[in-house]
Amino acid sequence: MKIQLLSPAGDIHRNSTGIFKRSLRYAPLTLTTLAALVPDELQAEITLQDEGVEPLDLDFSADLVGITAITGTSLRAYEIADELRSRGHTVVLGGVHPTLMPEEAADHADALVTGYAETSWPQLLRDFADGRLAPHYALPFDRQLRGLPIARRDMLKQRRYATVNSIEATRGCPHKCEFCVVPTAWHGTYARRPVEEVIAELQTFAGRHAVFIDLSPVEDVAYAKSLYRAMIPLKIRWVGLATTRLAEDEELLKLAAQSGCRGVLIGFESVDQQTLNGTRKHFHQADRYAEYVKRLHDHGIGIQGCFVFGFDDEDESVFERTVEFVDRAKIDLPRYAVVTPFPATPLYRRLQAEGRLLHRKWSLYDVEHVVFEPKRMTPERLQAGLQWSWEQSYSWSSIGHRLTGAPWSILPLWLSTNLGYRFFARHLPDKTQCVYRDPAMPAVAAPELVQL
Repeated sequence: MKIQLLSPAGDIHRNSTGIFKRSLRYAPLTLTTLAALVPDELQAEITLQDEGVEPLDLDFSADLVGITAITGTSLRAYEIADELRSRGHTVVLGGVHPTLMPEEAADHADALVTGYAETSWPQLLRDFADGRLAPHYALPFDRQLRGLPIARRDMLKQRRYATVNSIEATRGCPHKCEFCVVPTAWHGTYARRPVEEVIAELQTFAGRHAVFIDLSPVEDVAYAKSLYRAMIPLKIRWVGLATTRLAEDEELLKLAAQSGCRGVLIGFESVDQQTLNGTRKHFHQADRYAEYVKRLHDHGIGIQGCFVFGFDDEDESVFERTVEFVDRAKIDLPRYAVVTPFPATPLYRRLQAEGRLLHRKWSLYDVEHVVFEPKRMTPERLQAGLQWSWEQSYSWSSIGHRLTGAPWSILPLWLSTNLGYRFFARHLPDKTQCVYRDPAMPAVAAPELVQL
C-alpha cells in the first residue's frame, strides 16, 4: 500500500522561508505521528509532504491520501482533496477543522477522521486494505496517553525545519477561554503522558534540544514538577508553551530552568484585566505581567508573548498601550493577532447570533485577518492597528531595547528570531487581503456545527 500524507499551508505561510531563506518553524507532530500509527502488517510505503516548508507535488502514485487541516488551511485542503479525488485517489480528511465541521468536510473526502487518531487511523487503514472503508472514524478523547508511538521524524526533510525534535507530554487544556478552539474540539479534557515515556522519547532525539508543543503543560503542577525533575539529567535545552502559572510557582520555575527551559510562549492576550475576565481568561493577572517576565528572565528563560486585539472592551488605544507594555516589560519576542471566531467555539456562536461575522472565507481565519465586526472600532481600524503594532515592535529601536532584558545565554536565539519576525512584520501587508463586507452574508445559511 502506498500512502501520501499532506499538510497544506495557508496563504500567509505558503512558500515563505523568511529572512534566512529557511523556515523558522519546528516540525509539527501530525504527519509524523500518523506515519508511526500505520500498522506494520500493511507494509505501507509512506511519503510526507508539508506545504509549510516546500511546495506540494501532487503528481504521485498512491492508494490512499491523508490530508490534515486547521480552519485557516481548510479551503486549501478541500482544493487539494477535490483535485486528487478527480484523479481517482481515495482521500481522507482529518484535523481540527474537519472535527469542528464534519458535514462540510465530508463533501470533499471519501472518509473523515475526527478527534485524535491513535485508534481510528489504524482502524481506517485496516478497513481500507480489506475493501470496507467507512465514511467516518471518530475517537473520543483519550485521557490515558500511554503507549504512544514515537513519531517518524526520520521521514521528514529535516533541513527544511529549525528543528524536528518536537514532542508532547500533555494534551488538551482544562480552561475554557471563549475564543479558543481547544475546549470545543477536544471537549475541555486534559491528559498526561507517563513521565517515563516522555523521557524515553527525548532520549531518541538527535541533538540536545527539544520543542514541547503542549498547550498547557504546567496546569497540573505536580505532574510538571515530576517531568522537569526527570529531565534534569538529560541536559537538554528546550522551549515550549505555558500559562503564567509557571512564573507564579517558584519551585516549578526553578525546576523548569534546571531541566533546560530556555524559552516559553505565553498567551498574555490582553493588558487589561477586564478583557481577560470577559473572555474567560481570569486566571491570568494583567497587573503582574511585568513581574512574571522579570522572574522568567531571572531564571534564564526568554518569553514569546502573544497578544490579541479586537475584544469587545477594547478601543483603538489598545494598540499603543500594548506596544508600550511590550517595550517596558522587555518581552523578547512579541506576537500579535486579531480575535478570530473559529467555527463552533463559544465566540463564534455569540458573534453569529449578534450578526457580527463578516464572512466565512475560512482561509482568512488565520488570526492575522479581521473576520468580524468589532464593537468599539471598525474592522479596517482593527486591521490597521494590528499592522502598526507589528511594525512598532519590530523596529530596530524596539528590538534593541527589548533584548537588553534577554538572558545573555540565550541572546543569539532571540536575536535571530526577532530578525525573522521583523521580516514577517514588514511583509505582512503583502500577505493580508481582507474581506470587510460580504453582501451575501445575510442570505448565507449558517454551517451545521458540532453539537457538544
